Amino acid sequence: MDTRPNLDRSALRLAERLIQLLDEGSFTATYKYAVLIGLMDLCMELTSATGSPPEVITTRQLAEKVIELYWPHCMPYPERVLRQSSAGKQAEIVQRIQRFREGVGDLSFAAARRASGGEPYEQLTRSVEWKLVEMPLPKLQLIGREEDRFIYEYNFPRRMENQRLLQPYWEGTGETFDNRLLLRENVGASLIALNGVLRPLIHRQWAMMVAKLNDLQEAALETFLFGHERIALDPVRRPLRELQSHRCFYCGDAISAQCEVDHFIPWARHADNGIHNLVAVDGRCNNRKRAYLAAAEHVERWRRRTKDHASDLAEIARKTSWESLPERTFSVARAIYRMLPEDARLWRAGDELIPIERPRINAALAA
Repeated sequence: MDTRPNLDRSALRLAERLIQLLDEGSFTATYKYAVLIGLMDLCMELTSATGSPPEVITTRQLAEKVIELYWPHCMPYPERVLRQSSAGKQAEIVQRIQRFREGVGDLSFAAARRASGGEPYEQLTRSVEWKLVEMPLPKLQLIGREEDRFIYEYNFPRRMENQRLLQPYWEGTGETFDNRLLLRENVGASLIALNGVLRPLIHRQWAMMVAKLNDLQEAALETFLFGHERIALDPVRRPLRELQSHRCFYCGDAISAQCEVDHFIPWARHADNGIHNLVAVDGRCNNRKRAYLAAAEHVERWRRRTKDHASDLAEIARKTSWESLPERTFSVARAIYRMLPEDARLWRAGDELIPIERPRINAALAA
């Protein structure tokens, strides 16, 4: 029986999957942020007079919107244009916009578009459209190792080898390229409904990624204000490792004294440093799990640990003066897992995401 509140299931499902995509460790440039904001903007801008959001957005429309979004980012801050890629060089789209700006001067986006005389702006738009087709658009909906086209469907190949493949389309001499992004059912309406929540979240993560790439102090401030790194986990590392017989909580492999401590319910979901929410893990599992929710088998093991080692966990908390609020921790876990849509995918190991297995999870968290 589904006891979840009667919320808009489409918006809920979309929000849940977008949270997974926003894990910044899973990509190296800021393109995904720009594409997500661009899609939200276009869904609002292309809403019909009757209030119906669009069902189709073209790669051309998205390219122009992405240029507009990156336009202010290409101004010096304060003396240099900030890097937006961790690949050792500036993101290609930003480079192209910078070169275009050199030809038009310090103008607003709208003024620069008018002043360029048409052809330079057309070349910029084509180059950005190609980059979107080549890189973020076919990769945006990758969760783990699998592509789940839950935002849009597209009909071009996932791997486009050469920009020349788009030339007939640009010149209007052929139909070899389908530029449509076909929004899945209710996605347009859901993006509009979620705009007030998703936009500030994406803006913040985008800003923090740029801060980290450019060694700006804002990254340290974000960690200080919101990050779990501000609380040193060293005091509980050794006792948790001993509690787990020197084995990784997730994979069961042996772990050393330099093991890592993971928040079972991810910090990005709920800020809980309580001892019951902490597990000792190896670096590989910690880096793979990131902000994913753990699969049913891990939830069952997590709850068994609470029952089998209740006194041990209490003693660790007492000796280290650590926070211990098990009822709060498990209430949060029930709330988060209960709200997941039926087709949610949970982390099992490595890059493997599996179906939710709700009965197993409900049974484990019910006790």
